[in-house]
Amino acid sequence: VVCLLRPLLLDVVPSIRQIAALALGRLADYDVELAEAVVKAGIVPQLIGSLPEESRYYKKAAAFVLRAIAKHSPQLANAIVQCGALYMLVICLEGFDPGVKEGASWALGYIARHNPELSQAVVDAGAVPLLVLCIQEPEIALKRIAASTLSDISKHSPELAQTVVDAGAIAYLAQMIPNPDAKLKRQVLSALSQIAKHSVILAQLVAEAEIFPVVLTCLKNSDDYVKKNGATLIREIAKHTPELSQYVVNSGGVAAVIDYIGSCRGTVRLPGIMTLGYVAAHSENLSMAVIVSKGIPSLCLCLVEEHEDHIKAAAAWALGQIGRHTTEHARHVAVANVLPTLLDIFMDPRSSEDLKTKAKNILQKCTYLPALEPLLHEAPLSIMHHIIGQFSKVLPHDNKARRLFVTTGGLKKVQEIKAESGSLLWEYINIINNCYPEEIVR
Repeated sequence: VVCLLRPLLLDVVPSIRQIAALALGRLADYDVELAEAVVKAGIVPQLIGSLPEESRYYKKAAAFVLRAIAKHSPQLANAIVQCGALYMLVICLEGFDPGVKEGASWALGYIARHNPELSQAVVDAGAVPLLVLCIQEPEIALKRIAASTLSDISKHSPELAQTVVDAGAIAYLAQMIPNPDAKLKRQVLSALSQIAKHSVILAQLVAEAEIFPVVLTCLKNSDDYVKKNGATLIREIAKHTPELSQYVVNSGGVAAVIDYIGSCRGTVRLPGIMTLGYVAAHSENLSMAVIVSKGIPSLCLCLVEEHEDHIKAAAAWALGQIGRHTTEHARHVAVANVLPTLLDIFMDPRSSEDLKTKAKNILQKCTYLPALEPLLHEAPLSIMHHIIGQFSKVLPHDNKARRLFVTTGGLKKVQEIKAESGSLLWEYINIINNCYPEEIVR
């Protein structure tokens, strides 16, 4: 069929040329083997060579063929670049017809998304300034595709993102966040996220484009992808420095993200969870801001409600970032009754090693004894010596804690533990026993 369609691209009837191109596009779009067959048949140079004289309908169909081939793999995308496709697509971007521009933008996005080299080739062909002009056009569909292509170019490296920034994209993208079209919002938020993620300077430029507080309204959008991309943008800004995290906090970002975590399920929650972790990680004060905004109960809920391992791991990591600063921070985490849940996760054979490690880290660092004590009766030996270690640090200096440790049965439990002589656990038990008269220990 491919061999039969090829001569029809040179037919004297324009509509036959256009429909033949459309048929080739649909074949190439179906799977990678058919796309390779279209390339091997030598159709791409023929398609590109005739573009300048053709009608807008043919140009749209030709752009569709290029996009259908490019989407499958970097090798196929590179094959059409070698045939001179970028030059012709950029010429299409300069045309008058919005449909032709849309088709060209789409094809350029499919080429750029694969790797930095192909993305750089798109930039070198002069596409970026024209894509920035496209996002200013009135047609919503063209705005969407152009924003998506700018996102695909920006994602690979700080240098490529900087090229998009230098073309003035941030201001125009930021202006479109309030647009009611959900699909456009998705692409705009994605493009700003891909720019902000690379460096402090790029994140600052995005933050300074007055995206707050308007981006917070996206967290309440009915479209899950808008919500997720909005949360991702906030995360990419917050992660870089304490100053940028403080900016997010001051804009009401932490409270909005906590509400967002409570309103959704599954992977949509993930960027919100990560945002809280990044904010809390920077400093004691920022961690306390997350605590005050009731972030801990929301993260605990994620540990209980979510079934996917990586989401639970993210929640455990975020709780660890909140509790790691001081004993006061750790106490807030422990009081939320999260430790039994973490112990269950640690002991669950279905939990991944990464999730177990994150759960164990919090159990190791917590010094709030009333929360640790119930774990003495359930924890395995691998965790037990960390828990006993915390008691051995606190009991010698705290009379009240020593009394409670006896009356709650903690001291009795410690006597039942069979520790190897000379081991770390054995030393911890001796320190605890030395806090009491011998007859009480007996």
